Amino acid sequence: MVLVATLLALLAQVPPAQPDSEQIETCVACHGDRDLNVKLASGEVQALFVDRERFTRSVHGTRLSCADCHANMTELPHAPISYRTRREFTMSTYEQCKRCHFANYTKTLDSVHYRALARGDAMAPVCIDCHGSHDTRPPGQRSRVSQTCAKCHEGVYRTYEQSVHGRALVAEGNPDVPSCIDCHRSHDVSGPRTADWRGAVPDLCGKCHAKEKLMSKYGLSSNVLGTYVSDFHGMTASLRTQERGGTERRFVALCTDCHGVHDITKTKAPGSRVIRANLTETCRRCHPGASDDFPDAWLSHYEPSWQRAPLVYGVKLFYAGLIPFMIGGLVLQMLLHLWRVVVNR
Repeated sequence: MVLVATLLALLAQVPPAQPDSEQIETCVACHGDRDLNVKLASGEVQALFVDRERFTRSVHGTRLSCADCHANMTELPHAPISYRTRREFTMSTYEQCKRCHFANYTKTLDSVHYRALARGDAMAPVCIDCHGSHDTRPPGQRSRVSQTCAKCHEGVYRTYEQSVHGRALVAEGNPDVPSCIDCHRSHDVSGPRTADWRGAVPDLCGKCHAKEKLMSKYGLSSNVLGTYVSDFHGMTASLRTQERGGTERRFVALCTDCHGVHDITKTKAPGSRVIRANLTETCRRCHPGASDDFPDAWLSHYEPSWQRAPLVYGVKLFYAGLIPFMIGGLVLQMLLHLWRVVVNR
């Protein structure tokens, strides 16, 4: 019953499907003035102009009226604004979005952005910082996602823009490559300082790189996740230790440790960390004493075959026959021994 009551209460808050055009016209009579603004206590000037055309073209333009979001603006003239800064003015809208987007709002409570807000970082993004206010556009244009994130993470974006993923998405508009939210998620944004995100890196990369149809389109192996999980690094990826201060350190390399994070390049590019000329230095980040031929012991993300690592493949075949033969012989010996015991009785 409590759940039903909660749902009914939320439904009661959902605004009508059609906007109140008379109400909008009343608001635009003042807020359609491009020079309308207010000076805040900080000395900053907050514009109060609303572009009617941009609002009409937005996703809310055919659904919401002004008072659906600005529910406290019911009296004319409005009460004086008490916000000290423009950021306080923006932050005041944060709670309004949950009236319609409650599921996404609850996801933000698990995000790194909300944790920053909770510890007092007023510059951490809220809904309208990413989606806009009166000009909210529908999701769908993937390249726009990364450009939105760049408003706060400009340095990361510039690095990403030059990576193999970024060039394909931003310059070419290729929908097959990941944007920011494909790795970090959207409303419940997570990042490299959280243990759950770092631990999920192999599966995260595997979402694309394990798809055979997608990888064949670009001439890439779709077995990278399988070969990683089956080798030393992958099999011990779950091992971890708590260091002084509560920070977490993993024992083995994950995908991002070798290939980079936002600066991922093609494996054969001159600056690639995994090209043969640079691979030893990459290994030395975890194995300081690695010799120049140290990487030769690694098969990369390829399964051994007669064409690639034939000696390893031959040993693998040898043991594939030897181990069943030995176990089968042991079982046969035990059965014969039991049979002899029974017969002799």
